Amino acid sequence: MIEWSDIPVFLAVVDSGSHSGAARELGVSQPTVGRRLAAMEEKLGAPLFVRENGILNATSFGQTVLDHARRMQDEAGAIARAAVSRDSSLAGPVVFAASEGLGGDWLPRALAGFKRNNPDIIIELNIDNHVANLAQRQADIALRWNGPGKQQSLIGRRAVTIGAGLYAAKSYLDRMGRPDNVSDLADHDAVGWSVTTKFTWPSIIDGQEAFPARTAFQANSPNALLSALAAGFGIGVYTHRMASRHNELERVLPEYDTSLDLWIVTHEDVRRSARIRAAFDFTLEALEADTAHFGSGAPSIYC
Repeated sequence: MIEWSDIPVFLAVVDSGSHSGAARELGVSQPTVGRRLAAMEEKLGAPLFVRENGILNATSFGQTVLDHARRMQDEAGAIARAAVSRDSSLAGPVVFAASEGLGGDWLPRALAGFKRNNPDIIIELNIDNHVANLAQRQADIALRWNGPGKQQSLIGRRAVTIGAGLYAAKSYLDRMGRPDNVSDLADHDAVGWSVTTKFTWPSIIDGQEAFPARTAFQANSPNALLSALAAGFGIGVYTHRMASRHNELERVLPEYDTSLDLWIVTHEDVRRSARIRAAFDFTLEALEADTAHFGSGAPSIYC
């Protein structure tokens, strides 16, 4: 008979494709994941994974186990959501999931007023570029880009539009020259994302190709990109709100502008909780009140 506690380990390996990825997700050591998985396979009498091109993929038997494990996970999540939905008190934890830029910068300042008005609510913030599974209570409230996501039974509201443009350090532009038109970008280095996002270097601006001479720096972190721009690596797309705080940055080709919608999302079950509903409503109002900050980089009302 397998242990119930082995199921999250099995699912973490499925989702991450490796023991190390599962260990990071679960907050345990890699050898622990390996031992738990080996014990599970021994009890079941068959291998659950096969390594293909360095990735652990479920075997045919593993897929069968996965179907049952997902249902167990869904039911466990439903039980947890049902318990939270019955809570009418303004006390206890509220878990937010947000990306590094918003979560590490704007959200804590915006929630300070909420905390003062609700001293018994504990704010927990998970910074992650991966989409939190709200059905599994990985978070109670999530700030997401470009939509609520595909998980069922979610309540989402489009809160604000985040504006962005091309920026570079003044020192870089003094050294390399300031582009006067789109074709001049071919003489410049690019600073960009190493993950897919709308805020990547544009390939077309006003119908013209806008390819740089080369890519000088890439990262999956907005703070790392900001540091690279300020250090003079080249030109890159960055949000107006963050760029406006750094005097060493200068906007390039201001006719180019791009944007991304930010949504606030929760699960319909947990929103029945008084504290989660209060936190959701407060955060939505705070986002809407700071529309100018997110859209054009105007000073935030929460600074």
